[in-house]
Amino acid sequence: MAQDFQSAGKQTLKLLHDRLGFDLWMLTRTEGDDWIVLSTEDHGYGINEGTVMEWRDSLCSRMVDGLGPRIAPEIGLIPAYVQSPMGQQVNVGAYIGVPLTNSDGSLFGTLCALDPSPQAEELIREQPLIELMASLLSSLLDAELKTTDAVRRAERAEAEATRDGLTNLYNRLGWTQLITKEENRCHRYGHPACVVNIDLDGLKEKNDSYGHAAGDELLIKASLALLEATRTSDVVARLGGDEFCVLGVECDAASSRILENRIRECLAAAGVEASIGLAMRRPEEGLPMACAEADEKMYIEKHSKKRAAMLASAL
Repeated sequence: MAQDFQSAGKQTLKLLHDRLGFDLWMLTRTEGDDWIVLSTEDHGYGINEGTVMEWRDSLCSRMVDGLGPRIAPEIGLIPAYVQSPMGQQVNVGAYIGVPLTNSDGSLFGTLCALDPSPQAEELIREQPLIELMASLLSSLLDAELKTTDAVRRAERAEAEATRDGLTNLYNRLGWTQLITKEENRCHRYGHPACVVNIDLDGLKEKNDSYGHAAGDELLIKASLALLEATRTSDVVARLGGDEFCVLGVECDAASSRILENRIRECLAAAGVEASIGLAMRRPEEGLPMACAEADEKMYIEKHSKKRAAMLASAL
């Protein structure tokens, strides 16, 4: 018997496919403009877990807006579905869609199905069953999400031994452990997240000119500024030398920009110059790719500063 949302979702999709057919069954998450596929029972459409589509292009968005029914045995009879981008671009003859909700009643995503062939009108009789399955999944999801903070606290306690001796931030090992656990949550629930890579400017010069004690003081100032800029749920790490990283937990695009600005402001207020790169987690690529992208953007900013300094000195 399923003990968690992910495995219960997979079993639900298989059960509904076995009972009702349909070539594609999905559990999805809506996040901003994104429609993220969390689980599938796919027999012909080629849709995989982690696929991201445009929410407003979907039949589900029109269902949620009340423009079409939750069960459409023949979508050709529903103008809102036929006229949608998905209805025009994908071979869909029949559609099922039911919302998955958060505990406050807001939309989490959908339980939905597509088939290339129109179905018999008797399919509508199955709506109570499908809505019951969606309600049970929503309840299980709510119970799991309510434990997320406690789980994160336990993970941070486990990682206490992986602290950097100078700054008391997580070290590279702690960062790797915690980002792996957060990626598992992002994959399971479709949570958004971001990575911010920070590289201090001029640490080597300060060490060479004033000694390592001055360099250590700069590192401590940077770490305190990063802790001030972030939330307790975020992960702040010193990966080594002058390199720091922040994981913005459950951070969408707008919140990520706010986080980056706060980091810049807090570092500047502490008198710490740094080059910074921000990258959002993409569901189809995951946090490891976001880390690489943030690192690349940070180096682009650092090299841009060096070029500007060279040009200024040459004038």
